[in-house]
Amino acid sequence: MGTGSVQKYRDLVIFGSSEMALLAWYYFTHDTDYRVVAFTVDDSYSESFADRRHEKHGLPLVPFSQIVTEYPPSLYDMHVAVGYKGFQDGKLQTLREAKYHQAKNAGYNLASYVSSKAVTWPDLTVGENCFILELNNIQPTVKIGNNVMLWSGNHIGHETVIEDHVYVASHVCVSGYCNIGERTWIGVGATVRDFCTIGSDCFVTMDASIATKKIENGSVVIGAKSTILPVESPVALKLKTRYFNA
Repeated sequence: MGTGSVQKYRDLVIFGSSEMALLAWYYFTHDTDYRVVAFTVDDSYSESFADRRHEKHGLPLVPFSQIVTEYPPSLYDMHVAVGYKGFQDGKLQTLREAKYHQAKNAGYNLASYVSSKAVTWPDLTVGENCFILELNNIQPTVKIGNNVMLWSGNHIGHETVIEDHVYVASHVCVSGYCNIGERTWIGVGATVRDFCTIGSDCFVTMDASIATKKIENGSVVIGAKSTILPVESPVALKLKTRYFNA
């Protein structure tokens, strides 16, 4: 999905069967023209799968080895709806990325979902297999890569670039002119200053506050403790002078 593109809706297969997949079924069913026709999981998982919640929608759970035959990529699109688990060789969210490539290599067009209740602008660029929920406020000139998840209620500032396989939880504020590297995970309520570059495979924990301009690859960001300076403090005076008389 991107500027000037035309979305061609076809029937949809969801890769996954957990809470994430069931939520994807709900959003695609009630807020797009897609018709979800099946779920799929890896063969080893389908053989031992005990949770049959997908059956309440009257849809089959098809082993992945059979999906190309029964639901060929020439006729069906797919959406990979698995979580952010996985940490290997310094990389985060390896499971979701692996399943994204598994579906791509099988030949599927990977459908993205952008909520009709999100605020976006015509120049927004969104890659494949993204999942962008309600009340996201995405300002002009933002670019979002492939396989990105933006949970509900975030602010993404103008000129920001979010690279592939990033996960952003709810109520995160990313200021303008930021760059978020591949596979980075940002927790609930975190804030990111403007002109900040966050490297790949970073873990920004819940409520963390990023005030520096560069976070190196693989970093973990913790904490948002505030220091309160009294009005008579020389440092307080210097800071107010610096920021408001610049």
